[in-house]
Amino acid sequence: QVQLVESGGGLVQAGGSLRLSCAGSGRTIRNAEMGWYRQVPGKEREFVASITWNGGTAYYADSVKGRFIISRDNAKNTIYLQMNSLKIEDTAVYYCAADPVRPLKTARWTFIESWGQGTTVTVSS
Repeated sequence: QVQLVESGGGLVQAGGSLRLSCAGSGRTIRNAEMGWYRQVPGKEREFVASITWNGGTAYYADSVKGRFIISRDNAKNTIYLQMNSLKIEDTAVYYCAADPVRPLKTARWTFIESWGQGTTVTVSS
């Protein structure tokens, strides 16, 4: 019902920047909170950032606050994650997520309605 397609991952040196994009489609996408999670092998998927359906409020994990900025363009049904001052520990597969009901920061990730396929971000020293 909602489809999410990420782009923008890649390899960057520590201290550098990357911008991820996630284009959404589907009937409920404009009412959905959208955001980003990330996952490394052997660990749970963890919340990174999210933004409400109207772009009015953004939420961040403490580990990325002040370095990452999430934004939303509803005309394009797209969200962006500008990642600055990247650290080696930011290396992960980043997943776009959307849910019309559950707040992404506090929801159990396994209950979130829609996911993208993931894009890999690798930060080197």
